[in-house]
Amino acid sequence: MARQCGVQPSAVVRFAKHFGFSGFTELQTIFREDLSRQLAPSRNYKSRIRALIESGPSKLSSRDIAREFLGGSVAGMHELETSLDSDAFTSAVDLLVQSECIWIAGSRRSFPIAAYLDYALQHTDKRIGLVSGLGSMHQGQMRSARPADVMIAISFAPYAEETLAVAKAATERGVHLIAITDSRMSPLAKAARATLVVQENSTLGFRSLSSTMALAQSLFIALAYALELPYASTVA
Repeated sequence: MARQCGVQPSAVVRFAKHFGFSGFTELQTIFREDLSRQLAPSRNYKSRIRALIESGPSKLSSRDIAREFLGGSVAGMHELETSLDSDAFTSAVDLLVQSECIWIAGSRRSFPIAAYLDYALQHTDKRIGLVSGLGSMHQGQMRSARPADVMIAISFAPYAEETLAVAKAATERGVHLIAITDSRMSPLAKAARATLVVQENSTLGFRSLSSTMALAQSLFIALAYALELPYASTVA
């Protein structure tokens, strides 16, 4: 890497330390883990569980694991609270208010967020479409998309190819894209009218969904407030 950049190897080490890493190896680990998730995501889950088992000198109790995860989720929520881009969030709500049809796309780890948004947004009078990909027909669903529709696309590294393909098809048809993702360098962010960045906390090698779910709920509540939705009790 130093040779390709035309610098001394020590410069690469100083670069890593400038961003708070102990050295180049720790920086390298981030990219190595991301690559391993893309090459073998299922085996990676097993390897992370094995690494967790072998990592400590003593066996973790179920209570210890729960406390670690809950503490990590709380820390992630605090980080989102302070780092949320208010302008981007307001733009996202405005886009949803102005649209008559909202599409939602989220695959794999992001699917629970997409499913929640589908449920919540059906409490509005807008047309809601969950791009489920059932029968591999997610691209076909996009034929119904029209200019001025809005799509909420949710994906995190390693980015789901299905979600990227659907978002690309939607924007090509003039749909306004709202991205919920983990970086402004995300492929979803490039075409998005509003990008909501959320960094989930990683605890014991596993990433939570709590911050993303809280962001999705906040987005719906802000929309409902802007629309002044009337209260209607649910009757069984």
